[in-house]
Amino acid sequence: MADLATTGPTSQAAPARLDPYSLRKDFPILATSNRFGKPLVYLDSAATSLKPLAVIEAVDGYNREYSSNIHRGIYEIAERATEAYEATRVKVARLINAPEPAEIVFVRNATEAINLVAYSWGRRNIGRGDTIVLTEMEHHANLVPWQLVVQEMDGDLEFVPITDDGILRLEVYEVLLHLRPKLVAFTQVSNMLGTINPVREMVEMAHAAGALVLIDGAQAVPHVPVDVQELGADFYVFSGHKMLGPTGSGALWARRELLEAMPPFMAGGDMIREVHLRRSEWNEIPYKFEAGTPDIAAQIGMGAAADYLMGLGMEAVRAHEQELARYALEVLPREVPGIELYGPAAELRGGVVSFNLPGIHPHDVAQILDRSGICVRAGHHCTMPLHERFDLAATARASFNVYTVPEEIDALAVGLREVARIFDR
Repeated sequence: MADLATTGPTSQAAPARLDPYSLRKDFPILATSNRFGKPLVYLDSAATSLKPLAVIEAVDGYNREYSSNIHRGIYEIAERATEAYEATRVKVARLINAPEPAEIVFVRNATEAINLVAYSWGRRNIGRGDTIVLTEMEHHANLVPWQLVVQEMDGDLEFVPITDDGILRLEVYEVLLHLRPKLVAFTQVSNMLGTINPVREMVEMAHAAGALVLIDGAQAVPHVPVDVQELGADFYVFSGHKMLGPTGSGALWARRELLEAMPPFMAGGDMIREVHLRRSEWNEIPYKFEAGTPDIAAQIGMGAAADYLMGLGMEAVRAHEQELARYALEVLPREVPGIELYGPAAELRGGVVSFNLPGIHPHDVAQILDRSGICVRAGHHCTMPLHERFDLAATARASFNVYTVPEEIDALAVGLREVARIFDR
């Protein structure tokens, strides 16, 4: 494993087939070792992704060369900062095929984006007795904000159940749509099960029932091709830090007419056109929703991450991670006796594999793996209701990205056998 970080040249153009061995040189952290001298085996990309040099250098370049505020100064470095910041909006729009950059609202993460929609759209459009339909597999970020909305507005929540294989039960979804919900909100890719949901079909069904649709794309944008126009959704949210970008960056896409009708989420500088002592006029979209000085460096970094992913080609990214998922689902049960895996088959799954070793708490699993430099997530992964659905207190989770190679899954299998040996399982 020691040479995995340095094998192959840095990629420059979009390959027909993604070569993760070459890409690994783009990620400096993969050349590091842990406190025991073990090379890093990073299998927690669903929590946050590693950052390539292109992103690191974009952030550093802003801080070193043109650190200044945006949309304010008319001097050279301020104009350069504004240009770089707004260039990210264009890049992100291109990444998800948004109709226009003005429909991209910058936020800190997908959680903030969902809260923006919940506060601004939800509190204006959800009333007593109105229904919002979610699913059992939602991240807390796409559950708790809607709980708050219906509690405040006296509305109702309904949930699409899942099968034991982690697939949404669309026949129940169809029945729930007879309630004429105002909104349907669901994840495109489950962060615990890896399930890739049939977004286009679900959106069409929701629209036929008169509902708007919000898609949580936090686990989709980094891993699968996303075309918001083809999907037909009304709101789409994602985080920069899961798509090889910095923390503190993210985006909400929504249809122009929705954004223009929604009131501001926060008030202050940059979201106004005119301010008087007793009244104010709001700025045009997207700035109406971007109050105060943002994390400029992080958003510039997200632009570099969007460039990096588009350079690889999202079809190639998807194919690579599907191969990894298939490999993990074959290797882990063969090499780790008794392991319990959750979620669907590889063709219906993103690069996420959650598992348990019977009789061993996932926290113990993760802690022992850490001694070998293997990083996995342990806990409920911000999906407590989903864990309750499977009668689980917690799981361990391995998740992949463009820099993941099969040898790291092999290392995970070896590490899990060592965990079982220590616990005499």
